[in-house]
Amino acid sequence: MKLKTTKSIWQAIGLGIIAGMRTSSAPLVVSEMLSRHPSNEISKSPLKFVQSGTFSVLSKVLAAGEMVADKLPATPDRIKAGGLIARCLSGSLAGACVFKANGSNAAQGALLGFLTAGVATFGSYLLRKKIVSTAQVDDRWIGVAEDVLVSATGTALIKYS
Repeated sequence: MKLKTTKSIWQAIGLGIIAGMRTSSAPLVVSEMLSRHPSNEISKSPLKFVQSGTFSVLSKVLAAGEMVADKLPATPDRIKAGGLIARCLSGSLAGACVFKANGSNAAQGALLGFLTAGVATFGSYLLRKKIVSTAQVDDRWIGVAEDVLVSATGTALIKYS
């Protein structure tokens, strides 16, 4: 049981980090994890929608749209209230799902995902701004690098779930 709990903690932290970088990516990743390894625990809970094909498709469309929108000049900073709240809720949903799927307390997973996403939102924002100003690179290129990092992290989380 400890192994499962430890695995859930690291999954929730990883999902919280990518939620802080890209709001829609954490629900996409957790949906893919649960479609490859369906959980009876999730099936019997209000979180069962995350295992559905409809949610999987919707999360993919939203994640792709977000990666495009991130590069647009009119897109607000992620640390603005709306973006911050959305990222924290995304991390919370993903954390609750991995904890529940592993037979742990969903509320604890939700809290861990929420807090990790909040910290990652500010950390990734400040790091991106620092890289842009120090390296004098166009912000959009750093956004592309961030997309690659989120995709690679998400793929690893899916692969090793």
